[in-house]
Amino acid sequence: MRARLRNEISRTRIHQDAVRPPSLGCHGVTRMPLQDADRIVHPPRERPGLVRTSVVLACVAVFVAILAALPGEIRWHLIWERRALFAQGLGLTVVISTGALAIGLVLGTAAALARVSRSVALHQLATTYVEIVRGTPFLVQLYIWYFGVATVLRLNTVFGTREAAVIGAVGLGVFAGSYVAEIVRAAVESVERGQWEAARSLGLSHAQTIRHVILPQCVQRMLPPLTGEAVSLVKESSLLSIIAVAELTYHAKNLQAHTYETWASFLTLAALYLCITLPLSFLTRRMERRLAGPQPLPVSRL
Repeated sequence: MRARLRNEISRTRIHQDAVRPPSLGCHGVTRMPLQDADRIVHPPRERPGLVRTSVVLACVAVFVAILAALPGEIRWHLIWERRALFAQGLGLTVVISTGALAIGLVLGTAAALARVSRSVALHQLATTYVEIVRGTPFLVQLYIWYFGVATVLRLNTVFGTREAAVIGAVGLGVFAGSYVAEIVRAAVESVERGQWEAARSLGLSHAQTIRHVILPQCVQRMLPPLTGEAVSLVKESSLLSIIAVAELTYHAKNLQAHTYETWASFLTLAALYLCITLPLSFLTRRMERRLAGPQPLPVSRL
């Protein structure tokens, strides 16, 4: 009887060992038997720098091959002969985009704070501005600004030949403000409710809480979408060529219309826009990493 009982217990333990899952160590990491761990084949470590360089070189090679397969000859000397005009257009594009971004940040921040305020009138006013501006194309708004607002206010008597550039920058800034408002509002509302309650318990008012507690925490969260908005502003400034603003696209279109050189004109235009947007994205990533502080090493790179 005792021998039979011992055999039954032995069979039960063997069955439990067979179906028992691997034990978990600290942080939920599965412990593996030593003999299984010795048989693991670790993949070779990747070299990110080499991989990125290879991808970039492959893209450049494909692009050069496409250019070589084009019929005819690309007359790059036409770009060099008009380099002064393109330089002026590049400078005006940077000035207009910077001014529009400044207007958009001011309007967007004000509209966002109005949308999270306790005033029903301010909330409704900001909501109406955001919904109308975001719901209509920028080209339509540009026509309204140039042929409507500028004509009624007779801005040509104030700004003269710079009327189109000023109207374009203001219209672009008002358009950007509606998107900045949503970015700031989302960042403010993403702050934990406990931060508001802690500030209220310290005796801070609603305005003081937003200024001293909430907005400083929103900067890091707003950087990536604000960078995207700044890049979009640079690209959307090309629409100002429709109202005869002498920016980059205006000069490229004039060159193509007079010489029928499409590839040289617009490839140069794309390269000049990249000269603005790529450094902007790089500087923003550096600023974001600096504000974030030291980060733990990702698991995939351990």
